[in-house]
Amino acid sequence: MTVTANRRTPLQARSNKTVGEILDAAASLLCTIPFEEITTSRLAEQAGISVGALYRFYSDKQEIFDAIAVRELDIFRGEIERAFTARQLIFSPRKVLGRVLDAYVNFLESRPHFRILALGNHISERTRENQSDPQTGPGGILGNLLVEKYGWRPGKKMQLRIRIAAEAGDRVIAFAYRQETLEARQAVLNELKEMLTRYLLP
Repeated sequence: MTVTANRRTPLQARSNKTVGEILDAAASLLCTIPFEEITTSRLAEQAGISVGALYRFYSDKQEIFDAIAVRELDIFRGEIERAFTARQLIFSPRKVLGRVLDAYVNFLESRPHFRILALGNHISERTRENQSDPQTGPGGILGNLLVEKYGWRPGKKMQLRIRIAAEAGDRVIAFAYRQETLEARQAVLNELKEMLTRYLLP
Protein backbone atom coordinates (compact mmCIF):
# COMPACT_ATOMS: atom_id res chain seq x y z
CA MET A 1 0.00 0.00 0.00
CA THR A 2 2.77 2.45 0.90
CA VAL A 3 4.70 1.74 -2.30
CA THR A 4 1.60 2.30 -4.46
CA ALA A 5 0.85 5.62 -2.77
CA ASN A 6 4.42 6.78 -3.23
CA ARG A 7 4.28 5.96 -6.93
CA ARG A 8 0.97 7.69 -7.51
CA THR A 9 1.89 10.94 -5.75
CA PRO A 10 4.60 12.07 -8.20
CA LEU A 11 2.46 10.88 -11.14
CA GLN A 12 -0.44 13.03 -9.96
CA ALA A 13 1.89 15.97 -9.35
CA ARG A 14 3.29 15.67 -12.87
CA SER A 15 -0.23 15.43 -14.31
CA ASN A 16 -1.34 18.55 -12.43
CA LYS A 17 1.76 20.36 -13.65
CA THR A 18 1.06 19.37 -17.25
CA VAL A 19 -2.58 20.46 -17.00
CA GLY A 20 -1.47 23.82 -15.63
CA GLU A 21 1.04 24.22 -18.46
CA ILE A 22 -1.63 23.42 -21.06
CA LEU A 23 -4.04 25.96 -19.60
CA ASP A 24 -1.33 28.61 -19.29
CA ALA A 25 -0.27 27.98 -22.89
CA ALA A 26 -3.86 28.37 -24.10
CA ALA A 27 -4.26 31.58 -22.09
CA SER A 28 -1.08 32.96 -23.67
CA LEU A 29 -2.22 32.11 -27.19
CA LEU A 30 -5.58 33.77 -26.61
CA CYS A 31 -3.77 37.07 -26.10
CA THR A 32 -1.60 36.78 -29.21
CA ILE A 33 -3.61 35.18 -32.03
CA PRO A 34 -7.30 35.01 -32.99
CA PHE A 35 -9.31 32.32 -31.24
CA GLU A 36 -10.16 30.62 -34.53
CA GLU A 37 -6.47 30.13 -35.38
CA ILE A 38 -5.70 28.25 -32.17
CA THR A 39 -5.39 24.51 -32.82
CA THR A 40 -4.49 21.59 -30.61
CA SER A 41 -1.16 21.41 -32.45
CA ARG A 42 -0.36 25.02 -31.59
CA LEU A 43 -1.51 24.48 -28.02
CA ALA A 44 0.74 21.45 -27.63
CA GLU A 45 3.69 23.31 -29.13
CA GLN A 46 3.13 26.29 -26.83
CA ALA A 47 2.91 23.98 -23.82
CA GLY A 48 6.04 22.09 -24.86
CA ILE A 49 4.36 18.70 -25.12
CA SER A 50 3.27 16.37 -27.91
CA VAL A 51 -0.24 16.44 -29.32
CA GLY A 52 -0.69 12.91 -28.03
CA ALA A 53 0.19 14.03 -24.52
CA LEU A 54 -2.32 16.88 -24.78
CA TYR A 55 -5.07 14.46 -25.81
CA ARG A 56 -4.45 12.43 -22.67
CA PHE A 57 -5.93 15.33 -20.72
CA TYR A 58 -8.35 17.02 -23.14
CA SER A 59 -10.31 15.68 -26.10
CA ASP A 60 -10.32 18.98 -28.00
CA LYS A 61 -9.49 22.67 -27.65
CA GLN A 62 -12.99 23.54 -26.45
CA GLU A 63 -12.46 21.49 -23.31
CA ILE A 64 -9.26 23.42 -22.67
CA PHE A 65 -10.92 26.81 -22.99
CA ASP A 66 -13.84 25.68 -20.84
CA ALA A 67 -11.34 24.57 -18.19
CA ILE A 68 -9.72 28.02 -18.29
CA ALA A 69 -13.11 29.68 -17.83
CA VAL A 70 -13.97 27.49 -14.84
CA ARG A 71 -10.52 28.07 -13.31
CA GLU A 72 -10.85 31.84 -13.65
CA LEU A 73 -14.36 31.91 -12.18
CA ASP A 74 -13.11 29.89 -9.21
CA ILE A 75 -10.38 32.51 -8.68
CA PHE A 76 -12.92 35.33 -8.94
CA ARG A 77 -15.25 33.59 -6.50
CA GLY A 78 -12.41 33.29 -4.00
CA GLU A 79 -11.52 36.97 -4.32
CA ILE A 80 -15.11 38.08 -3.76
CA GLU A 81 -15.59 35.78 -0.78
CA ARG A 82 -12.42 37.12 0.84
CA ALA A 83 -13.41 40.72 0.12
CA PHE A 84 -16.80 40.33 1.80
CA THR A 85 -15.76 38.25 4.80
CA ALA A 86 -14.09 41.19 6.54
CA ARG A 87 -16.40 42.24 9.37
CA GLN A 88 -15.88 45.92 8.71
CA LEU A 89 -17.28 45.60 5.19
CA ILE A 90 -20.98 46.05 5.79
CA PHE A 91 -22.88 47.20 2.72
CA SER A 92 -26.49 47.54 1.73
CA PRO A 93 -27.70 45.05 -0.90
CA ARG A 94 -27.52 47.82 -3.51
CA LYS A 95 -23.88 48.50 -2.71
CA VAL A 96 -23.12 44.78 -2.75
CA LEU A 97 -24.48 44.54 -6.29
CA GLY A 98 -22.37 47.47 -7.41
CA ARG A 99 -19.25 46.14 -5.72
CA VAL A 100 -19.59 42.69 -7.28
CA LEU A 101 -20.14 44.15 -10.75
CA ASP A 102 -17.15 46.50 -10.37
CA ALA A 103 -15.00 43.61 -9.14
CA TYR A 104 -16.00 41.46 -12.11
CA VAL A 105 -15.17 44.20 -14.61
CA ASN A 106 -11.80 44.74 -12.90
CA PHE A 107 -11.23 41.00 -13.06
CA LEU A 108 -11.91 41.03 -16.80
CA GLU A 109 -9.47 43.91 -17.18
CA SER A 110 -6.71 42.09 -15.32
CA ARG A 111 -7.19 38.82 -17.23
CA PRO A 112 -7.47 39.58 -20.95
CA HIS A 113 -7.47 35.87 -21.85
CA PHE A 114 -10.58 35.31 -19.74
CA ARG A 115 -12.16 38.49 -21.12
CA ILE A 116 -11.71 37.14 -24.65
CA LEU A 117 -13.40 33.88 -23.66
CA ALA A 118 -16.20 35.40 -21.61
CA LEU A 119 -17.15 38.22 -23.97
CA GLY A 120 -16.36 36.46 -27.24
CA ASN A 121 -18.84 33.63 -26.85
CA HIS A 122 -16.00 31.08 -26.81
CA ILE A 123 -17.25 29.10 -23.81
CA SER A 124 -19.38 26.04 -24.55
CA GLU A 125 -23.10 26.15 -23.81
CA ARG A 126 -22.74 23.29 -21.32
CA THR A 127 -20.11 25.12 -19.32
CA ARG A 128 -22.08 28.37 -19.51
CA GLU A 129 -25.10 26.47 -18.23
CA ASN A 130 -23.12 25.08 -15.29
CA GLN A 131 -21.57 28.45 -14.47
CA SER A 132 -24.93 30.24 -14.75
CA ASP A 133 -26.39 28.01 -12.05
CA PRO A 134 -27.52 30.01 -9.01
CA GLN A 135 -24.66 28.45 -7.06
CA THR A 136 -21.88 29.42 -9.48
CA GLY A 137 -20.66 32.26 -11.66
CA PRO A 138 -20.90 36.01 -10.92
CA GLY A 139 -24.69 35.91 -10.58
CA GLY A 140 -24.52 33.04 -8.13
CA ILE A 141 -21.78 34.75 -6.15
CA LEU A 142 -23.95 37.84 -5.79
CA GLY A 143 -26.99 35.75 -4.87
CA ASN A 144 -25.09 33.83 -2.21
CA LEU A 145 -23.82 37.06 -0.66
CA LEU A 146 -27.35 38.45 -0.46
CA VAL A 147 -28.66 35.22 1.04
CA GLU A 148 -25.87 34.78 3.59
CA LYS A 149 -25.35 38.39 4.65
CA TYR A 150 -28.74 40.01 4.12
CA GLY A 151 -31.20 37.23 4.81
CA TRP A 152 -32.66 36.77 1.35
CA ARG A 153 -34.77 33.64 0.96
CA PRO A 154 -33.37 31.58 -1.95
CA GLY A 155 -36.62 30.45 -3.58
CA LYS A 156 -37.15 29.32 -7.16
CA LYS A 157 -38.32 32.75 -8.28
CA MET A 158 -35.23 34.47 -6.87
CA GLN A 159 -32.96 31.83 -8.42
CA LEU A 160 -34.58 32.52 -11.78
CA ARG A 161 -34.11 36.26 -11.31
CA ILE A 162 -30.43 35.78 -10.49
CA ARG A 163 -30.03 33.56 -13.55
CA ILE A 164 -31.68 36.12 -15.83
CA ALA A 165 -29.62 38.93 -14.30
CA ALA A 166 -26.41 36.97 -14.94
CA GLU A 167 -27.35 36.27 -18.57
CA ALA A 168 -28.35 39.88 -19.21
CA GLY A 169 -25.27 41.17 -17.42
CA ASP A 170 -22.92 39.14 -19.60
CA ARG A 171 -24.44 40.56 -22.76
CA VAL A 172 -24.46 44.16 -21.57
CA ILE A 173 -20.84 43.91 -20.38
CA ALA A 174 -19.89 42.60 -23.83
CA PHE A 175 -21.76 45.56 -25.33
CA ALA A 176 -19.89 47.92 -23.01
CA TYR A 177 -16.54 46.62 -24.27
CA ARG A 178 -17.58 47.34 -27.84
CA GLN A 179 -17.80 51.06 -27.08
CA GLU A 180 -15.15 53.29 -28.62
CA THR A 181 -14.19 55.18 -25.47
CA LEU A 182 -13.72 54.38 -21.80
CA GLU A 183 -16.29 57.05 -20.97
CA ALA A 184 -18.89 55.37 -23.18
CA ARG A 185 -18.06 51.98 -21.67
CA GLN A 186 -18.49 53.29 -18.15
CA ALA A 187 -21.81 54.88 -19.08
CA VAL A 188 -23.10 51.50 -20.25
CA LEU A 189 -21.84 49.79 -17.07
CA ASN A 190 -23.53 52.43 -14.92
CA GLU A 191 -26.80 51.77 -16.74
CA LEU A 192 -26.30 48.05 -16.17
CA LYS A 193 -25.97 48.64 -12.43
CA GLU A 194 -29.18 50.65 -12.45
CA MET A 195 -31.00 48.02 -14.51
CA LEU A 196 -29.91 45.11 -12.29
CA THR A 197 -30.64 47.07 -9.12
CA ARG A 198 -34.20 47.78 -10.23
CA TYR A 199 -34.71 44.18 -11.32
CA LEU A 200 -33.19 42.38 -8.33
CA LEU A 201 -33.94 44.95 -5.64
CA PRO A 202 -37.40 46.36 -6.44
